[in-house]
Amino acid sequence: MLTWLVARASWAQATSKAQVVVAQNGSGDFQTIQAAINSLATAGGPLPVVFVKNGIYHEKVTVDGMPGLVLRGQSERGVVITISQSNAGFRCDPANATRWDVATLNLRNSPDVTLEKLTVVNSYGADHPQGETIACPGAPNGQKTVASADHQMALYTAANTTRLRVQHCTFRTLGNDTVSPWDKETGMYYFKDCTLEGSVDFYCPRGWAYAENCRFICHNLNAAIWHDGSANWEAKTVLKNCTFSGDAGFKLGRYHHEAQFYLLNCRFARTMADADIYPAPSGDSAPRWGRRVYYYNCHRQGGDYSWLRNNLDTADQAPTPEQITANWTFGGHWNVDPNAPPLPAPPPSK
Repeated sequence: MLTWLVARASWAQATSKAQVVVAQNGSGDFQTIQAAINSLATAGGPLPVVFVKNGIYHEKVTVDGMPGLVLRGQSERGVVITISQSNAGFRCDPANATRWDVATLNLRNSPDVTLEKLTVVNSYGADHPQGETIACPGAPNGQKTVASADHQMALYTAANTTRLRVQHCTFRTLGNDTVSPWDKETGMYYFKDCTLEGSVDFYCPRGWAYAENCRFICHNLNAAIWHDGSANWEAKTVLKNCTFSGDAGFKLGRYHHEAQFYLLNCRFARTMADADIYPAPSGDSAPRWGRRVYYYNCHRQGGDYSWLRNNLDTADQAPTPEQITANWTFGGHWNVDPNAPPLPAPPPSK
């Protein structure tokens, strides 16, 4: 009974504030981010902002059933959330067979979350530059070899985590699928003024995604960006005023399923390969909606490749560059940008 009363008192104290503070030195309400999140109410009324003071937080952070959560750092470079975990290694442990929290920062059942001024790192690739061989029950000989660039997520979002707003954040790995917002049915994701770094398909949204003024750093020769729009003909990924750099010969992007890419006013390093966004050989063999990759005013340092030519006029309804805003991307389902013309909500599906 006493334990319940203490927990109830902590919950009431946390939810009565407009902000709870995380500080490693004990000067805040909590010393870990996860403890602060666990203290919040899961129903009724707005959640307090979780404000994280500068520090390196060696912890996996899981947000489940926290609609409207705001996780805000003191500064983008100063707040670092980091773990070292490969996906393959994580799954080798039978205790993790049904777990969904595969990344450094994990979100589920939490629409309308805002992430601000954070650096989120999965350091597995940096910690194991040659990969490793690990014990793995069920694998041949009870061992598994894990590559340095194995899937290692920094950010992963599961079902019902739509309308995610991310600003002034850095996501970094040296492996695949660094940023994985993966609700292809209803997922809508907004990234602004962010840095994203990783290996194959390290920015791989499903559903609707908009990235503006973001920096992409690619450490592989296959593809930096990826999209899955197979659940809805209108789903798309838009990248506007973004820059791309990476290893010599890195390719811009690819897709395994139905996809729709719009790149506007983007700039590419001379190290980018002469390879247009392409269907992956292991992907769906016959897309229903055809190839949908569109460029406007995109240029490569050292000279443009022929496929970077403007072709917005070939897209459905031939949108102008001025029309392609964040609100346009989400088609009226989410008017995320108050400075852009709002769009009327679409009629309900029949």
